[in-house]
Amino acid sequence: MPKYRVGRVSQEIQKEVSDIIMKRVRDPRVDGVTITGVEVTGDLQQAQVYYSTLDEDKDAIKDTQLGLEKATGLIRKELGSRLSLHKTPELTFARDESIAYGNRIDTLLNQIRDEDQNLDS
Repeated sequence: MPKYRVGRVSQEIQKEVSDIIMKRVRDPRVDGVTITGVEVTGDLQQAQVYYSTLDEDKDAIKDTQLGLEKATGLIRKELGSRLSLHKTPELTFARDESIAYGNRIDTLLNQIRDEDQNLDS
């Protein structure tokens, strides 16, 4: 199967899952979730959905993961009705750590800059 189809399906799943979470999932644990990417297997049977949240609290992150796992059935059902695929992929959710990592690097760079300014004064 051509790789460009997998890419198109990934983009479509990302768009639709984001829309479903915003409009259909009523669980307060998933408020503020942003879908950052989707990886679909070559046979389109499984999809890894990456998400990020603004909250860095470990308990809140755990609650968000549990909320998404609980809503997986609803999300997959809605996704199946919106996509024209023979079989709707199995969804698994994983937190995208790259956003938090980038924020940490930004914080460290700002600290270094502030220290350099204090030394110059």
